[in-house]
Amino acid sequence: MTGLGLLDQQRARATRVCFLYIAQPHQVWHSLSIAVAMARAWPEIRVEIAATSAGHLDYIQGMLDGLGGAPITLRLLPPAWLRRLSRTAPPPKALMLALNAGRLAAYDAVVTPERTTALLRKLGVRRTALVYTQHGAGDRGGPFEPRLRVFDLVMAAGPKQRDRMVDEGWVRPEACAMVGYPKFDLVDALPPSATPAFAKALPTVVYNPHFHETLGSWSAFGLSILEQFAADERFNLIFAPHVRLFETASEADRRAVAAFEGHPRIHLDLGGPAAFDMTYTRLADLYLGDVSSQVYEFLRTPKPCLFLNPSHADWKGDESFHHWLYGPVRETADDICDAVAAAIAGHGDFLEAQKVGVAETFDITSVPSSQRAARAIVDRLAVLDR
Repeated sequence: MTGLGLLDQQRARATRVCFLYIAQPHQVWHSLSIAVAMARAWPEIRVEIAATSAGHLDYIQGMLDGLGGAPITLRLLPPAWLRRLSRTAPPPKALMLALNAGRLAAYDAVVTPERTTALLRKLGVRRTALVYTQHGAGDRGGPFEPRLRVFDLVMAAGPKQRDRMVDEGWVRPEACAMVGYPKFDLVDALPPSATPAFAKALPTVVYNPHFHETLGSWSAFGLSILEQFAADERFNLIFAPHVRLFETASEADRRAVAAFEGHPRIHLDLGGPAAFDMTYTRLADLYLGDVSSQVYEFLRTPKPCLFLNPSHADWKGDESFHHWLYGPVRETADDICDAVAAAIAGHGDFLEAQKVGVAETFDITSVPSSQRAARAIVDRLAVLDR
């Protein structure tokens, strides 16, 4: 990537772009590579990263070091008293936005992987362009919602996501950029986390329940699934739920899961780095889950899937469940290990659908996704400045 021409340099001089992280650290993976691409290719643009947690900045600095560095300034947003009072890490998103609206208004653009940042418009931030990178490429209908209209630029991983956002009226065509999946650039550039040390080399299943109250499978099936895998000697199991599932879990749930710690065929991870950087989805031989977008990261290499429908949703023909076309769907967790064995044996029946689905989901080209995304931001800012 060659950077800016003379006209672009004139426009970009003194431009400040903030990459904002106010949610859980897994979202860093969906936009950090864009910040690095922009900082390296457009040195005239001042690229800054702002986070509401010191732990986030430490995590980000470690990733930047692993990438060989970039001319990026890291900032911890105030106030410190809210971090001290907050029972969550990071602190409450809306309150942090309200307390930092004036600071964020000083940037030419705020780039974010989550939608709560749309609140800045209601907080009086008008001139600053808002850019939403997404933090996944799933099918669930929830992310397709009115807050998308607030953003000056919304990114799409591929034609499926772009077409749905535009066709349903959430995003104007000129405000939508199909850029591929910048997370893959980071995953390919950084080493994976340490893999689980199972006692035996067996086929490995990753169980990745979502935090959705009704569509997620944990409350209905989770403990039964862990118990069945603990008793069955055919498979290793990685239990790696969505990071938000156990963020507010009850002590009873935590104690129930802790009972499986140290099991020779079960690895527990309720929200560590290996759950963010695709270590588990790359390692596993089968994906067991419900409505998490992580299934698409797993299917970057087509492999067997098995889906759980605890709410008995009428899913066929509903694009919010499109990924359930990539493997068998069960409404019960009974005999789950037999169902896993059958899904592995029958993978050929779903292989073509998986290949088509991944191609529709991720528009991957010879130009890295992070570079395409950075260029899209620069081009959009140029249009908005006219």
